[in-house]
Amino acid sequence: MMIPWGGVGCCLSAAALYLLGRSSGSDAEVLRSVARAGSMKDLAAILDTASKVLPLVVAISGRVGSDTPLICQQSGMRGVIVEETAEQHFLKHNDAGSWIQDSAVMLSVSKEVPWYLDDGTGRVYVVGARSAAGLILTVASEVFEESGRTLVRGTLDYLQGLKMLGVKRTERVLPTGTSLTVVGEVLFLLSIGH
Repeated sequence: MMIPWGGVGCCLSAAALYLLGRSSGSDAEVLRSVARAGSMKDLAAILDTASKVLPLVVAISGRVGSDTPLICQQSGMRGVIVEETAEQHFLKHNDAGSWIQDSAVMLSVSKEVPWYLDDGTGRVYVVGARSAAGLILTVASEVFEESGRTLVRGTLDYLQGLKMLGVKRTERVLPTGTSLTVVGEVLFLLSIGH
């Protein structure tokens, strides 16, 4: 008896897609069940009326703030999360004799200070935002520093099959004062207020 492997593969693919769709659907169900806090004071009321079993998933909005904000080195912007990268750009000689552009990350640093959302009625501290889905940081600065070209450097680069172009330095930041909505778990509540 021959086993139709194409049909078996098709059935297994369909089962995998079905399971993927169900898990995505459960994420949507979780988001539909999120308690929406109109203000930080509403969050306190939600916590008082909700069951005492934490964590509770809520959505809150406010302006980003911190008592100790970071200051970006290149742009001078103030923020609560700052990511700095330095990327070396170069041309490399391939086997066909052509030069192709490439790059390598030399430095990647991420910093975060304790920060909160403030809506004018209270503050809620946010923890673990760097790993949040959908967090896109603002590009505060992007600078390309060309490599200095000397005869010795050019000769060494050529012998290695490389031509150094320069370093691209980028700063990304979550600026203070940014309006932001956060959906997440309330782990504990110390106090709401200024």
